[in-house]
Amino acid sequence: MTEHFEPVFELIRGKIVESVHYGAAAIVDSHGRLLAWLGDPQTVTFLRSTAKPFQALPFIERGGHEKFGLTAREIALICASHSGTDEHVAAVKTMQAKIGVTVDDLKCGFHYPYHEATADAMKARGELPTPYRHNCSGKHTGMLAHAKLRGLPIENYLDLDHPVQVSILQTFAEMCDLPQKEVELGIDGCSAPNFADPLYNAALGYARLCDPFGLSAARTQACRTITSAMTHHPDMVGGPERFDTRLMEVGRGRIVVKGGAEGYQGIGLLPGALGADSPGIGIAIKISDGDSLARARHGVGLAILQALGALNAAQLAEMSSYGPGVNLYNFRKLQVGFSRPAVKLQKA
Repeated sequence: MTEHFEPVFELIRGKIVESVHYGAAAIVDSHGRLLAWLGDPQTVTFLRSTAKPFQALPFIERGGHEKFGLTAREIALICASHSGTDEHVAAVKTMQAKIGVTVDDLKCGFHYPYHEATADAMKARGELPTPYRHNCSGKHTGMLAHAKLRGLPIENYLDLDHPVQVSILQTFAEMCDLPQKEVELGIDGCSAPNFADPLYNAALGYARLCDPFGLSAARTQACRTITSAMTHHPDMVGGPERFDTRLMEVGRGRIVVKGGAEGYQGIGLLPGALGADSPGIGIAIKISDGDSLARARHGVGLAILQALGALNAAQLAEMSSYGPGVNLYNFRKLQVGFSRPAVKLQKA
């Protein structure tokens, strides 16, 4: 697998490059044109949570959000890896009340919130986490809603052969312009099915999500509903100080962002983001070592957006705490080095 990747991000201490992250990326427009790449754009890897907008799509396409009276904030939460704040939990509970399901129906498991202040407050008062706090509870509630919409059983909604999961796989494959049999399947950390496909196809999927060129009227509207919800309510997609949330805020309605575990990052540019006539563009990034601190995928993502001209100087300044490069400090707050992208985009 190492032959698919190239150096994309490095950390410098003193005058020495101390660590290097390897990665690959594909930048594709909604017409299927490969515009630029890093490493091998045909690298096959799991999207993890970057797949969430696609997992929500067949439910929205069937009008499920209208049936249950879901708001744009709640649609964004279905596409989220939320931080588990009290606000997120309240929104999940409200959504479940509309749908007619409860926390006992969620099969995502549980963990303490990503939001450290919320987790600390819970621990201080002796509160244990429930599935509501799981970052995928919005996605799972959306899958339950999909099942309820179609009168399907909910107790096995995660089974690969459940009609909800069959619809999701079909929709994902269509959006990425890939035969279903070529989509590799696995099980995500939240126990839901997940998908692996080439970076090129994943980037195409994001480009078409942002610019549903040539799709059916129902799917076109569903794509626009999802991207509008995510860009208008980025706080629901992530949370305080989260990269996805902040970049969508800075993008001001023109950038859709959804990261995934193990170093995956998806970014979509809506039509017009690069100029009046620019089409939708999708970017799929994979850092080969999993990038546990997320610094490489954030820095590489910002470097690619800078190279494309998708962010101006003021917007890059607003994102400076995430990259493209940042100073590194020790526990005494002394600067000991810095990190920087080592991106050398190949262009078609």
